[in-house]
Amino acid sequence: MEKKRLSWVDVTKGFLMILVVIGHYPGQLDFPLGKYIYWFHMPAFFILSGMFFKPMVEKGQLKLAIHKRFMQLIVPYLFFLVTITVIRYGMEIGSGNLDVSWYLNDVWTLVIGGRFARGAYGVFWFVTTLFFTHLFFLWMTKYFNRTKQVIILISFYLVAHIESLFAMRVIGGAPDEASQSIPMIWNLDVALMAIVYFAIGYYMKHIWMNVTKPWLISASVVSITAISLDWYKVIDYHLSMKFLRYEHILLDLIIPLSFTLVFVGVFQLIASRMSLKWLQKIESHSISIMYLHIFTDILLNDYFEYGIIGFTAFGLVIPILTSILIQKMVPYGKLFLGGFSPKKRKTSASPVLNS
Repeated sequence: MEKKRLSWVDVTKGFLMILVVIGHYPGQLDFPLGKYIYWFHMPAFFILSGMFFKPMVEKGQLKLAIHKRFMQLIVPYLFFLVTITVIRYGMEIGSGNLDVSWYLNDVWTLVIGGRFARGAYGVFWFVTTLFFTHLFFLWMTKYFNRTKQVIILISFYLVAHIESLFAMRVIGGAPDEASQSIPMIWNLDVALMAIVYFAIGYYMKHIWMNVTKPWLISASVVSITAISLDWYKVIDYHLSMKFLRYEHILLDLIIPLSFTLVFVGVFQLIASRMSLKWLQKIESHSISIMYLHIFTDILLNDYFEYGIIGFTAFGLVIPILTSILIQKMVPYGKLFLGGFSPKKRKTSASPVLNS
């Protein structure tokens, strides 16, 4: 059972990673694929992460849990941040850019991170948001009962929508520009929204682990209805977690959850009948793909002409090859790719029988 579970989870994450790459295609798509991808793909990652959350009751456990997540998330974040920056600065110096103020301003932007780090760093916001979402949820589950947790989550959800309303309606303009008018390091404010999806993954774990036919059919109906209403311009729904674009207090729950249920349910069915090792392979190199697919395009687009298929292929293959090289040639390479596994502490205590 455990292998089957891990199989469909890896397959689903591999598919979502492909959508991440496609979603960052800089050209114009012929149909609103990008819009529909953003409806659910980032919430889905938080939901899947919440599914495997384990509350920590003891003080020692909490410290170890924080250390583990730091090593798995922040260490790779820093590794790729420094690596990409060194290459970028080498290219800038090689092209004759010796403006010290430009480099100081760029470094300051990278320190702030989140939605302010653009270009090659376009996906870095997700990692810091996930890290602090995990910390917030550890705090909630340790010190509050379920009722108080729900109250806190509702409060976070409402505050996130109020902030979005202020950015999109009061400040106005393009979502990326409006959201950057609100100063916030590492996109910590996005964790207010992310933790709700994370909690849904945790609280509804029994549903996500085995999406039954009624749930799958219901979610499919909701998803198809949402696409149809958008296609015929009855609604014009958008969702962008990175840029604080939450447009509807109900649809921001209904649409991401229904789409995630559909894809999780479908991949559970497929994985139970056939092997999708190529998607599992993509998931196993997801850290490198996430950090490098945009940078790969930046390095190659001056030398090659390609559309969405070429962009996606390069954005997957080159990061996967880079991931393999890092593991084999870079000291502590697996650690830099999120492969940290805490050592199990030996205990000398005698086993206690349950009564």
